[in-house]
Amino acid sequence: MNMLAQWVLSAVALMVVAYVVPGIQVSGIVAALIAAVVIGLVNATLGVVLKVVTFPLTVVTLGIFWLVVNAVLLLVAAALSPGFSVNGFGAAFFGAIVLSLVNAVFGSLFGKKGEVREG
Repeated sequence: MNMLAQWVLSAVALMVVAYVVPGIQVSGIVAALIAAVVIGLVNATLGVVLKVVTFPLTVVTLGIFWLVVNAVLLLVAAALSPGFSVNGFGAAFFGAIVLSLVNAVFGSLFGKKGEVREG
């Protein structure tokens, strides 16, 4: 899937999360697009460091602790993004879960080149 399509799908996923999870607000599509970029950058930088540092705890909890790490990353992204806010850790935790699920659904619906898969 090309980068532009992935960016737009990430923004749409963020809008879905804001609609579904109380405590997460996105002021509009432009804010969602900016927040999608910020989330990607935070995941690519701070996320890698946190996941490496917390790997032993993640192994002990059979991967559950990564949900906590993702919630923290969502809070950091909200702090850096104008028009995107997360009210507390609980909203970030459930928002991270819903965002992962929505991204998984989008990933299964759209192929490598952004085309809808058949069958």
